[in-house]
Amino acid sequence: MGTRVTIQDIADELGISRNTVSKAINNTGILADATRDKVLKKAMEMGYKQFSYVTAANAGIPMLSIPAPKEKTEIALFLTDFVGGSHFALVMLDKFQKELAGLGYSITMHRVLTEELENRNLPTSFSPERTAGIVCVEMFDYEYDKMLCSMGLPILFVDTPVTRLEEPLEADVLSMDNQSGIYSFIKEMADRGKTSIGFIGEYMHCQSFFERYMAYRNAMYLMGLSCPDEYSIIRNKEGIRRPSSADYHGYLTESFQKLSQLPEVFICANDFIALDALQVLKKLGYSVPDDIYLCGFDDSPESRIVTPAFTTIHIHSQIMGFSAVNLLMSRINEPSLNYRTVHTETTLIYRESTEN
Repeated sequence: MGTRVTIQDIADELGISRNTVSKAINNTGILADATRDKVLKKAMEMGYKQFSYVTAANAGIPMLSIPAPKEKTEIALFLTDFVGGSHFALVMLDKFQKELAGLGYSITMHRVLTEELENRNLPTSFSPERTAGIVCVEMFDYEYDKMLCSMGLPILFVDTPVTRLEEPLEADVLSMDNQSGIYSFIKEMADRGKTSIGFIGEYMHCQSFFERYMAYRNAMYLMGLSCPDEYSIIRNKEGIRRPSSADYHGYLTESFQKLSQLPEVFICANDFIALDALQVLKKLGYSVPDDIYLCGFDDSPESRIVTPAFTTIHIHSQIMGFSAVNLLMSRINEPSLNYRTVHTETTLIYRESTEN
């Protein structure tokens, strides 16, 4: 066997599939603990060095650690807003921090203020000299993100601004699968005879919203269903730089009232937009799910306790946390790697808002 051990080598040694080995090493997908432990043990025995960490405390397997450089032991977390308790990133960042601590790194948090975004200034609390890498969570200002990428530090973006018509950011990107659940949902709706389906959400707000909207349009096309523009409620109140919740409710009210007939189903870019839509529809005299179905995205706590509980798409936040560590550590240790965009799995969950 050559000096460089591959995933296929490990799979051949164990007599299992390459995909199973990949899932175990990258902490993605669902595997039995015994299978994951067996793969990780074999990987360490064979000297596989392409992954940055393993977690197998339950089986007593020692953590494969990569010592942090002595001069740089901080990972900087950049945000424009603090992550609330309902945000999917809260669990992700908790897992991310715990795994980094085991590798000898600490996290410093930096909120980027509006004036700093506009003037392309770094937060005053940020110290590049101590920083081994940067993680940006929902930093949706493209020019600011480009400025960060020009610093020469390893950077991971968790979601990005819409970049389809721009040069790609010179950084790794982590996101959730924004398409599969929407494809499956639209197919299920069509199978139930629901062929009139719309979308709600500012599709240019971020890359994830853009991907969800494009998944909706592509699925409608592939299913042979019409996709009238008036069923795409994809903007906000005009003339206001930062519309408030009341502004958005007003925009939704006007948009719904302009329709000669509501679609049978609305897919919403996330659960909070679905909550806004639910409130406005109720004020207009419509009932969910009797008059119209709603589907959200994120599987936030609110989606489960609202009446009716929302059909939604669950984000596996812990898997995202593992993947974030993997991406950032491999970038720190191999700066010449090609830039990667990783989508972690999501799960469609049916609840009362679609009568299921």
